[in-house]
Amino acid sequence: MSVARVVTVIPASINKFTHMQNISLAKKRVAAYARVSTDSEEQLTSYEAQVDYYTRYIKEKPEWEFIDVYTDEGISATNTKKRDGFKRMIADALNGKIDLIVTKSVSRFARNTVDSLVTVRQLKEKGVEIYFEKENIYTLDSKGELLITIMSSLAQEESRSISENVTWGQRKRFADGKVSMPYKRFLGFKKGENGLPEIVEEEAKFIRLIYKLFIEGKTSSAIATHLTAVEIPTPTGKLNWHKSTVDSILTNEKYRGSAILQKTYTVDFLTKKKKVNEGEIPQYYVERSHDFIIEPIEFELVQAEIARRKQLGMQYSCNNIFSTKLVCGECGGYYGSKVWHSTSKYKRTIWQCNMKFKNDEKCSTPHITEEEIKNKFLLAFNEIFESRDEIIENCRLVQKALTDCSALDAELAKRQQELEVVAELTRKYIDENAHSPISQEEYMGKYKGFAERYEKVKACIADIELRREERISKRKLIDVFIRDLAKQKTILTEFDEGVWVSLVEKVRILDDKIVFAFKNGMEIEK
Repeated sequence: MSVARVVTVIPASINKFTHMQNISLAKKRVAAYARVSTDSEEQLTSYEAQVDYYTRYIKEKPEWEFIDVYTDEGISATNTKKRDGFKRMIADALNGKIDLIVTKSVSRFARNTVDSLVTVRQLKEKGVEIYFEKENIYTLDSKGELLITIMSSLAQEESRSISENVTWGQRKRFADGKVSMPYKRFLGFKKGENGLPEIVEEEAKFIRLIYKLFIEGKTSSAIATHLTAVEIPTPTGKLNWHKSTVDSILTNEKYRGSAILQKTYTVDFLTKKKKVNEGEIPQYYVERSHDFIIEPIEFELVQAEIARRKQLGMQYSCNNIFSTKLVCGECGGYYGSKVWHSTSKYKRTIWQCNMKFKNDEKCSTPHITEEEIKNKFLLAFNEIFESRDEIIENCRLVQKALTDCSALDAELAKRQQELEVVAELTRKYIDENAHSPISQEEYMGKYKGFAERYEKVKACIADIELRREERISKRKLIDVFIRDLAKQKTILTEFDEGVWVSLVEKVRILDDKIVFAFKNGMEIEK
């Protein structure tokens, strides 16, 4: 006769996750996580409500010990990199300070499936459980991970949908010409009552100073040094200026009352990574979108000067308004300033060819003083002023003839079409090689021919674009010349730096004369 078996259950005494001894009377240490994704007042109210709710929710349970409510305000959940409250909570949990994390939903925790699962598994290894209240999911439950995967994927798709809707809204505003600025980091403008940029005169005077100093010959670095020295605040309110900040102000079209919209775009809705728009998506240029701080024609003058200095490269000097303007008529080198008798009462500054003693034969062109340059300029300008109306009319005729870009535009369109044809022929030939038996020697020869033709057309396009830019730059220079000449009501009786900078292209120094070349193409000998 068989004896009945007796089975006695021995309760688990060690936690399988923490490998710590189970103590049935110990309270479970519980924390909560609350987050809102925008800084709006409504959302902040929701955020405060979440904190209050979870504090009471945990403290009302006698078997739970309240640890903390970890929070993030105005943070997107698409990744966990910038969420300080979230990261602090996970660190505390992994260090054994938390047994259970309570949060509203999977979407509040993370909208990125990978981030969500990685975090859940890290905590699971340490025996830390997460409870998602809305979905009623406990992560240590046998079905928890499957449910988390499904819910996180749905949350990620929701985030994608929201991102696409926001992007569509932005692009619709761009297409409608509606301008927005990062006003907290933008010097000179604030958001007006009608939603359009409004000039802040106290800041606008600094913008005008920057443009004035640049036109007078200062480099961006020199301007930054000056602004720092006189303690003018930067767009972010700091007192230390950098060259890059000055450059961005000098090239930002919003100061001339226009706006290029969609300069950057978001590459990935999860990482929020942005990229400079190099033609991947449409851009919108809005003329007269708001009031200007810098007159459009002055802005264009600055852009032309930036291009000129870039072409000069290391030769450009900002020491004086005559730097890189005075040219040796013999060797073509620039004149530079030299101090004679620096330690005596006969001290004076002269200008002479920088290459005078560096070539095999010494340049015969003479040195010249600043007073001589200024006096000769007054004579040259006043000669122009006597025929001002006639010269302005001629300038307009010359401008129309020399700066017309219609032929170049037609040639550019033709070459771009040719480039597309070559690219398509190359693609088809590569595809043919992949699916048909072709001699590789023959293939490489033909492919090389396509590649050379492609590069040749590209070089041709680059040359056309360069010539087009030169014509546009010339048109802008003539515009400035006409404006400043028309603005001058009388002859000059003393040297005017502004007139010099805006009208003179360069000055050639010869043995027996000085030739002033003006920006409209005129030359006057003195």
